[in-house]
Amino acid sequence: MRVSREQADKNREHVIDVASRLFRERGFEGIGVSDLMKEAGLTHGGFYGQFDSKEDLKVQASRRALSGNKDRWAQVLAETPSEKLAALARFYLSEAHRDRRGEGCALAALGAEAPRSSVELQAAFRDGLEGYLELLDGIVPESASEEDRRSKSISALSTMVGALVLSRAVGDEALSRTILSAAANEIAARSE
Repeated sequence: MRVSREQADKNREHVIDVASRLFRERGFEGIGVSDLMKEAGLTHGGFYGQFDSKEDLKVQASRRALSGNKDRWAQVLAETPSEKLAALARFYLSEAHRDRRGEGCALAALGAEAPRSSVELQAAFRDGLEGYLELLDGIVPESASEEDRRSKSISALSTMVGALVLSRAVGDEALSRTILSAAANEIAARSE
């Protein structure tokens, strides 16, 4: 049975959403096209009518994840009247974020895989990174120069992403919590 163009577009968007979650949970190579389509409730045969390749889907799913995370950051910042950098760090470096990989930061979940992927995927990560840095540029403590402000933004983002990666990697709940807390406290101290 042939589906309408509108339904095909909805299916495509659904597959991107599902892939965005599953890639963050399992890694790019941790799930194949067949299982991904099954998880999306669609047939494997429909994949190539929607996407050029798995690499094409990886790029689109990564862009979706990075954009969605940036939107969540913006929401946290909009709801926070003061000490925005500290609030963002506490949000990002929470146990909930650590434990919900599929909904979390694509930089932390997939950043290490990007260098082994296509130029297009690397561009998606670069664009996502720039979006995060633009938000941070607006909240890091005032600096003498734009260059110094960007440097502080890069440092804060690197600390958050690195701490999240380490907290997920250690396999020790107490150490994981300590990593998250130490990094959040360090970033909060920078914002005073």
